[in-house]
Amino acid sequence: MSSSTTTKPKPRREEDRVTYAGIAPKGWDATIPRQSQESTEPLLDPPVPVPDPYGWMRDDERTNPEILEHLALENAYTEGVTSHLKPLQEELYGEFLGSIQETDYTVPRPRGEYWYYTRTFEGKSYSQYCRAPKTADGTYAVEWDGTKDAPILAGEEAYLDVNVLAVGKSYCSVTSVKPSPCHKYVAFSVDYKGDETYTPHIKNMETGEVVALKDATKTGDGDSLLETNGSFIWGKDVSTIFYLTKDPNDRPYRLYQRSNWQDDIPIDTLLKEELDDLYYANGYKSQDGKYLFFETASIETSEVWFLKLHDEEDNDTDNAQSKMQCIAPRRNKVLYEAEHRHNQWWIWTNVGSTPNMQLMSSPPQADCATLWKPILNADDKPIFDGSLEKSIDAVTVFNTYVAIEGRQGGIPRVWIYHPESRKMDRVEFAEKAHDVGLAANYGFDVETVAVTYDSLVTPPQTMELALSSPNDGERVVLKAKSVPGYQKELYACDRRHVLSRDGTTQIPISLVYRKDAMEKVQSGEQVPVHLYGYGSYGMCCESDYSVTRLPLLDRGIIYVIAHIRGGGEMGRQWYEEPNGAKFLCKKNTFFDFVDVAEHLVQKGTTTPQLLSCEGRSAGGLLIGAAINQSPELFRVAILGVPFVDVVSTMIDGSIPLTTGEWVEWGNPNEQKYHQYMMEYSPMNNVQNGKTYPSCWLTGGLHDPRVAFWEPAKFAAMLRNACPDGEGDGDSSNPICLKIDMSAGHFSASDRYKYLKELSCDYAFLLDQLGLVE
Repeated sequence: MSSSTTTKPKPRREEDRVTYAGIAPKGWDATIPRQSQESTEPLLDPPVPVPDPYGWMRDDERTNPEILEHLALENAYTEGVTSHLKPLQEELYGEFLGSIQETDYTVPRPRGEYWYYTRTFEGKSYSQYCRAPKTADGTYAVEWDGTKDAPILAGEEAYLDVNVLAVGKSYCSVTSVKPSPCHKYVAFSVDYKGDETYTPHIKNMETGEVVALKDATKTGDGDSLLETNGSFIWGKDVSTIFYLTKDPNDRPYRLYQRSNWQDDIPIDTLLKEELDDLYYANGYKSQDGKYLFFETASIETSEVWFLKLHDEEDNDTDNAQSKMQCIAPRRNKVLYEAEHRHNQWWIWTNVGSTPNMQLMSSPPQADCATLWKPILNADDKPIFDGSLEKSIDAVTVFNTYVAIEGRQGGIPRVWIYHPESRKMDRVEFAEKAHDVGLAANYGFDVETVAVTYDSLVTPPQTMELALSSPNDGERVVLKAKSVPGYQKELYACDRRHVLSRDGTTQIPISLVYRKDAMEKVQSGEQVPVHLYGYGSYGMCCESDYSVTRLPLLDRGIIYVIAHIRGGGEMGRQWYEEPNGAKFLCKKNTFFDFVDVAEHLVQKGTTTPQLLSCEGRSAGGLLIGAAINQSPELFRVAILGVPFVDVVSTMIDGSIPLTTGEWVEWGNPNEQKYHQYMMEYSPMNNVQNGKTYPSCWLTGGLHDPRVAFWEPAKFAAMLRNACPDGEGDGDSSNPICLKIDMSAGHFSASDRYKYLKELSCDYAFLLDQLGLVE
């Protein structure tokens, strides 16, 4: 078969094929749930058929010859339709590389008696992990000459080279790289497939020996490797490790302790498991190293268990189970997280149904919910009361201070709190719109904290602040990202608001552009605009810096980020019912995005023929819903790993990671949600006969989050509904699908391959906007 073609794939449609929403249809596997254990909502009865003409594209094993052949045809078609863009793709790729310092390093951060950091090298696809011993005064000075052979710090030791691990592999993702408490060993976990299933390894940094951990449950199979979700936690010393495993639907749910990882036949102890499909488990160690936490949470409810690490050497299963205790049993729609500091739990929670998280404390004991008390300022008022004014995202405790990350006025913020004086300072910056957060801070007994800062026009920098005076003291810039050729004075950014169709909601938008492009707008000319959005899970699209945006900006495009409801930019109220964008108000996400697009047109900034849009994952759902709602409003749409088959996916609890999503979108098996979800699910709302924008859809064959068949089905549905809108060869509105056969949800792990894939995305975008010379 040819590697490229301009003949559209025409996959078969099974017109009578349906999936059934509601009670279990005849022949349904009774072990697969139709709704959550907690739900009291009635199921549709009798079950309701949902058309699924391309449902045959689902292949859980990724081995069906017909489906693999179809994906190959789709890739060949995309290759053929874009073959004239090869020079532009190469040009964009060169621009990406030209804006990146390929041989570089990350900020060295203290851990024990070493400085830890990573390095990258020109021509090498992956990072190299390094460390260097601390000097007597505990400081360091980088005197690097910029070459690959010169060390960053004196005594540099490369203890893990991911480039070596990746030899012969089409995909290589490494996570949880953690030195042991004694710094003799380093743990790391590797995924060679892209399905986010990891095997943990431990390397002896003195001898170089690497041990891949075995699965102790598969006796008699000495070569069976342990499979985890990627997590790895050292105990109080090198003798004990902890890790989490996934259930058959890829949900992290079990926490194990292994105390003899160096033995040929390890014996594991199951410490805790979460059997409710709505809940996802996570494990972490307290900042002071005294406790292990097991957090299990749905999108709406959470529960935290703890284990004193000084008791971890006891390997008796029943005894170990009894020593894991619960801080506060789960209560419906009560979220909380926990840390430990100086014989106190630090709790951030929405208990009492507050719009945002409160910051509280209590004695470090089990079943202590009734003892939670607000953390107060010097005026005896709660520093975070859960109101609309400001929100909490994370809390990091230190010996004498506490750092809180959150949001205020829609902007990321960092506050420093001194428990003894009860004084709290918000860390201030000159630029009004920016992105800020804590950098890697491993120590507990510290007097400084590292933060990362950037904005739409300011490249990232890591600076160190004195905890005692974060605004008045000296700010030491530890490292600023080098962007070769970048001239900041040529660019500018704005923060504006757009009135939603409801007449009351002000939608924040961030714009970044070359100044000469905005001058054209101010003189009455309309220019190309690229609109980006996400709007789900309470996650935020930050006003941050991106070198890969520069090729778009330098071609006269204004880049706009729509901070739409469903995200968390304005606090949890921006996400939650009744006025956010969740459950039965989810359509607000799509309405906001379209309202922003219409505003940009109505104000004369752009025209529909010059307007493009983009979103990934749940952001792909956003784009699918937006182009269904207003197909005439956009010239081109990029849908990355898009969640577009909402109803058919959410009906079926056998699809990995689906059941936990019922508390995000609702459950279409239930009467309460079915019709509402049918009204926005992109797959079920493609308009026949309408002219749609050109579409570029991507997916990964091994994606466990959004299965490859979702973009494949949507591409087929768009083409079938609009056969005259996309012809062969020189089509003016092509629908292109590009499936990476060796990747998962997060695209290529190889940094160079990632940039090559992005150059294909942007070349298509520029071509469809008419910006290719």
